[in-house]
Amino acid sequence: MFSHFDWLVVPGIHWGLTTKRVLTMDFCEGGHVNDKKYLTDNGISATEVSDRLGQLYSEMIFVQGYVHCDPHPGNLLVRNSPKGASLVLLDHGLYTELTDQFRLQYANLWLALIRTDLEALRHWSSRLGISGDLHKILSCIVSGRSWNSITQGIDRKKATRAEGHDIREFASQHLSLITQILNMVPRQMLFIFKTNDLLRGIETSLGTRGAARSFITMARCCVRAVYTDQLRHCSSWWCRVVVTMQACIAQSAISVYQTCRWLRTTALACFFLGNTEVV
Repeated sequence: MFSHFDWLVVPGIHWGLTTKRVLTMDFCEGGHVNDKKYLTDNGISATEVSDRLGQLYSEMIFVQGYVHCDPHPGNLLVRNSPKGASLVLLDHGLYTELTDQFRLQYANLWLALIRTDLEALRHWSSRLGISGDLHKILSCIVSGRSWNSITQGIDRKKATRAEGHDIREFASQHLSLITQILNMVPRQMLFIFKTNDLLRGIETSLGTRGAARSFITMARCCVRAVYTDQLRHCSSWWCRVVVTMQACIAQSAISVYQTCRWLRTTALACFFLGNTEVV
């Protein structure tokens, strides 16, 4: 399922030493994923760690629908390897399997968030059981961002401490509404909320939270999920051609956006554009 991630390590099971009461697995070395001193001392890029963690969980949630729901730092080790940062995923006792319906609705909700498509946000929130203005609060819970940031574009507006303070203040004042939403959404989403919170905590520790790269990775997986499902339901070759072209256009748009972001960060672009600040 995840064999294409050659930097992912999952401890092997020693069945000859395993019983109904004792599970014996490989001993894996590494430092905690949020230990910045360990990363620095071992020449491991925090950005690469964050990127690979995002790739892994985007694949789990949006494409495979099979999610490790306990990614706290004790269950995620990192170590250096010839392939760069290797992630070691431990403790596989808490997984959730997402239904295709929920997985696709959630993928479309995230695409709406990334595209700042407010009408689509309302629509897909409704499909997930949240209607009316409550969809704004659901969007904030899912993204971990304020509604103001969502309307401006979460891929463009970087998360700040001030925004974090505003979110906590809002949550304390509207706890009853948040509780109402948690009681209304599909049970699968509660596991996703828990997983998202743990991942955001790791990104905050690494100083990589809110980076545009993470949204690019997520968008690619969402596009794959949505268009793969559409292809599955095609009954003619022409439908398959159209959907394939739409998927290629969507992925190309992401690539163009990624290239534009890269150009804006190069010294050459800053020189020719007369910029003094690197974004």
